Amino acid sequence: QLKLVNPSQYRFEHLVTQMKWRLQEGRGEAVYQIGVEDNGLLVGLSEEEMRASLKTLRRMAEKVGADITVLREREVDYDSDFPRKITEVLVRKVPDNQQFLDLRVAVLGNVDSGKSTLLGVLTQGELDNGRGRARLNLFRHLHEIQSGRTSSISFEILGFNSKGEVVNYSDSRTAEEICESSSKMITFIDLAGHHKYLKTTIFGLTSYCPDFAMLVVSANTGIAGTTREHLGLAMALKVPFFIVISKVDLCSKATVERTVKQLERILKQPGCNKLPLLVNSDDDAVTAAQQFAQSPNITPIFTLSSVSGENLDLLKVFLNILPPLTNSKEQEELMQQLTEFQVDEIYTVPEVGTVVGGTLSSGICREGENLVVGPTDDGKFLRLKVCSIQRNRSACRVLRAGQAATLALGPFDRSLLRKGMVMVSPEMNPTICSVFEAEIVLLFHATTFRKGFQVTVHVGNVRQTAIVEKIHGKDKLRTGEKAVVCFRFIKHPEYLKIGAKLLFREGVTKGIGHVTDLQAITTKENGVEESLGPGQLSF
Repeated sequence: QLKLVNPSQYRFEHLVTQMKWRLQEGRGEAVYQIGVEDNGLLVGLSEEEMRASLKTLRRMAEKVGADITVLREREVDYDSDFPRKITEVLVRKVPDNQQFLDLRVAVLGNVDSGKSTLLGVLTQGELDNGRGRARLNLFRHLHEIQSGRTSSISFEILGFNSKGEVVNYSDSRTAEEICESSSKMITFIDLAGHHKYLKTTIFGLTSYCPDFAMLVVSANTGIAGTTREHLGLAMALKVPFFIVISKVDLCSKATVERTVKQLERILKQPGCNKLPLLVNSDDDAVTAAQQFAQSPNITPIFTLSSVSGENLDLLKVFLNILPPLTNSKEQEELMQQLTEFQVDEIYTVPEVGTVVGGTLSSGICREGENLVVGPTDDGKFLRLKVCSIQRNRSACRVLRAGQAATLALGPFDRSLLRKGMVMVSPEMNPTICSVFEAEIVLLFHATTFRKGFQVTVHVGNVRQTAIVEKIHGKDKLRTGEKAVVCFRFIKHPEYLKIGAKLLFREGVTKGIGHVTDLQAITTKENGVEESLGPGQLSF
């Protein structure tokens, strides 16, 4: 917008309608640049015009029930006697359906690079003491506290209210309070850095479908251990990532610069083709967030410390402005499809019964809905009823496509469930298969890859050992070669989709690809079976 000084009533209504539409498109967020012409020419406004324009913008925001925050101001050299400024303003509103914006960020990096500590500092609002105090609340097992190493996947939440202020555990007691006072939530998926837990990390990246990944690199050790591997995983799964160099309080400026240069060199290599952008000021952080969402080739790099708190604010500014990857139209298209929920975790909760955690990949799921879950070991689907839904630890009536949640299933027998199953609407007639074909690239293999070879295959939330039945057009594969390969699952059939991304590994062997063809076992033969819980009819 060039300027919004004293608009007429008609023009004001028009501007408000435009703002509503923009907020809807951006799922509750929009950035206005004031002092810029429609063709992108930076004209700038005088102090008085800018004040009047911001006042009008505030009125517009009040009318639609949104809040505004000034992101940055800068002066422009435009041939005039008095200084002219342009201002960027973030307009944010809690959407009408009270669904806050939810972004999932996977946290990657080598063991001891400070992933859990950084999350502890961000979500608890207290700095670390340098000996691991901040991360204690994130661990889920006793052995993690004793060794200081994450071995499981844990979730941490960080909220931003409509004014762009951080909402975390420092001023809210519970997760529910954070959800209530936030209009944007960032869910961090804390993954394991140690090589021993690589399969857990891959599962976290494939099944929880993160929007972005944050690669944490320790300033004093540089790129070591599993860092390259995690970088490769993020690129193979096409997850846009940004980099955080932690522990800058421990080492000299020269060491930090050396680590930054090392990272820049790797990012510019032909395999990566990324454009590193070092963030040193608030201005850089705003630019980084906007550019990062528009072009996936830009990789912002932050240098910060969880102990001294240096540059932590820049990361918060970046996360606050970071827009969602999908717009509202894409999400609505997904919501119109049939319900499909991926099962990633299974718990038994006293007085609630069996609870499953995961992501709704399409459709809408409501409390009290009847779904079928499967495939079981013999390829059948079982009926069940969703008793209640929780999102980010607070109750929720309706779950929309792309959101992660936990569903309570009541008295359903837990032993019938496993990770990798799907819950779908009964009309779907899901296709399941034991044999499938995929176009793969062999990333690394010690000798040759041939028929009869056994690998662990990851496709979304499915993780199972498969045997190579046939390699089309070749006898064997070597590192770096491409082929269409036929796999067969060893234990039980799985629910797969054509086009799904696939990762496989076995020892040092690694490969990526996508599913091209399925030999479906029709569900007519399988039939839908009843889980004989209390009060259920078999049919």
